[in-house]
Amino acid sequence: MQEDYTYVVLADDDEDDRLFFVEAFEELKIQTRVDIYKDGVALMDALNVPDSVLPNILFLDLNMPKKSGLECLIEIKSNNRFKDIAIAIYSTSASEEDIENTFVQGANIYIKKPSDFKILKKILSDVVTINWQYHTNGLDKDNFLLRL
Repeated sequence: MQEDYTYVVLADDDEDDRLFFVEAFEELKIQTRVDIYKDGVALMDALNVPDSVLPNILFLDLNMPKKSGLECLIEIKSNNRFKDIAIAIYSTSASEEDIENTFVQGANIYIKKPSDFKILKKILSDVVTINWQYHTNGLDKDNFLLRL
């Protein structure tokens, strides 16, 4: 049972990106618990444990070995147990095809990984403090791509 924090999970195969992500949350003044996974298989194995605590927000890198972020997204969206997880695509790609595919598959927001640590902190703060019930209610593509 979760209490006074937002449970955040990142699945990303890039060690530096994982490190910056965790450091950014450590510097933010937001109560969070952050878990990280190195690939999509490890993520899905953890999510599929029957009594596991599910994240409030899941950040998915698209290009991971073993199982891509898109494959994870499709699997998550096909399982009703995961219906309340907000999914943020977190990728170096800004291709229209990736943005379109993840939107169609049901991701909640698309974030292009920033190269600046201050911008990363701002993005993560914004994403964690979004009212997801409002944000996912009339999902439209204009709100999907997070721009700063």
